[in-house]
Amino acid sequence: MSARKRASMSEIPSASSPASPRAKQRRMSLTPELVALCYREEADPGLNPRFTPMEDEDYRALALKLDAQSGGAPLWVFAYGSLIWKPEFCSVESRRATAYGWHRAFSLKIDRWRGSREAPGLMMALEPGGRCDGVIYRLEEGDRIAQIERLLRRELSSRETISTVRWMPVRTPEGPVNVLGFWLGSTGHDAVSRLPLEEVARILARACGHVGSCAEYLYNTVLHLEAVGIHDRNLWRLQALVADEIRRLHGDHPAPQALGGETKAKLDAVPVVKVTDPV
Repeated sequence: MSARKRASMSEIPSASSPASPRAKQRRMSLTPELVALCYREEADPGLNPRFTPMEDEDYRALALKLDAQSGGAPLWVFAYGSLIWKPEFCSVESRRATAYGWHRAFSLKIDRWRGSREAPGLMMALEPGGRCDGVIYRLEEGDRIAQIERLLRRELSSRETISTVRWMPVRTPEGPVNVLGFWLGSTGHDAVSRLPLEEVARILARACGHVGSCAEYLYNTVLHLEAVGIHDRNLWRLQALVADEIRRLHGDHPAPQALGGETKAKLDAVPVVKVTDPV
């Protein structure tokens, strides 16, 4: 096992660790040991040249615009995926929150970060319809613009993805809050939507990029949602399906099964959406 892999896997908490009491009540089928089987060394292919990279002035202009739109009110960010466990910005308060009219789904095709051009992955985005339970974080006020920029640099890598950031209302135990969130945006026509969970599981079990695997992303998301008392039934079923798929790939018959024709055709037909590390 490479040093890079050891470092990556050492950061994956156990579902039975004291830090995640909620997760202890439901033992995940997807384990750190299974996640480790999905890791492989991948080079960073860089941003696809057909996309326009964000420049420093783009991030600053968008941060200033969002700050102005907030009207000076405390700035909250809605986390429903990896932002819960990997925010990369400073927050001073967090609350449980629900976004009505939205749901999380693995609908962004990626061939960078947690996917490759040989085995594209899927990342989560907010899509219209349903409800989504998550966590909201309040950004520090002292260097507010800088904190917004850090958030944008984490989520956006090209000008084509600017439309994925938007304001949305959420409900919290303390009352309604208007927050920043990241959704499918104008990339919706490039997305892979409404795939059956079984097909999503086959993709996630195979996809890995230079920052890690899709299986690791799913594992951490489910584990940390459970830790804050959020049980997402679709993701819970998905993690069990991914665990079964990994066992099939790396068990007594380790030869990988190719993606089904219909699933592969859908992935091949969709242009890759470039994001930095989606929520």
